[in-house]
Amino acid sequence: MAEKGYFVWYELMTTDMAAAEAFYRKVVGWDAEDAGMPDVGMAYTLFSAGAGPVAGLMVLPEEAKAMGTPPCWTGYIGVPNVDEAAKTIVAKGGKVYREPTDIPGIGRFAVVADPYGAAFCIFTPLPGQDWGPSEPAAAGYIGWHELYAGDGQKAFDFYCEMFGWESSSDFDMGPMGTYKIFKIGDRDFGGIMTKPAEMPVPAWNFYINVPAIDAAITRISEGGGAIVNGPMEVPGGSWIVQATDPQGAFFSLVAPIR
Repeated sequence: MAEKGYFVWYELMTTDMAAAEAFYRKVVGWDAEDAGMPDVGMAYTLFSAGAGPVAGLMVLPEEAKAMGTPPCWTGYIGVPNVDEAAKTIVAKGGKVYREPTDIPGIGRFAVVADPYGAAFCIFTPLPGQDWGPSEPAAAGYIGWHELYAGDGQKAFDFYCEMFGWESSSDFDMGPMGTYKIFKIGDRDFGGIMTKPAEMPVPAWNFYINVPAIDAAITRISEGGGAIVNGPMEVPGGSWIVQATDPQGAFFSLVAPIR
């Protein structure tokens, strides 16, 4: 099953799979292997950390390129029924970019957007499969989920209504507005804010856990990536950096120490 409301999978769509694989192996320390899904009709690589797979890697589809989508990371939120969830998202003012589709032997997914423009995926696994939340603190897993929203407050309300998220706390960022932290159950899971004006479109951003930020920044630079923001200490004492990989996909890292 997929626990409703949790991000259960992450995926990088890129223009150069081999180069992206080499970069994230170096920067994050992921292992990578072919997914072995010939029925899907395309190459798909699994990134793994610790006990198992964390994320997928695929070529940016032609239909996405035609829409002007650059290389990017996306997240999959678990729902009990993809078809019903897609209808609800549309009813709430969102969009469906790819209608619910079967992944042979895996489950069913759809590509959607919230009513304020941020794209994400929804996913229902086949019966008997366990797609729970990732390890929030383990190296190589996703430690934080952040939405740069078209409208922070309205987007926050949408996700809470849609997926059962709850408000944990608000953080005043001054001129940048309010950073609204959401929780699932008793765990803080991420934050939502209105996107800054210089950001071209609303988007989700995912923070990958690494042991130390400065060493990871060196690996990003050596691997051909670029630092966009940071390093910066955040409330709670963790350190973050935001960056782009060599193909231009935006991603972030978080570590307990600098």
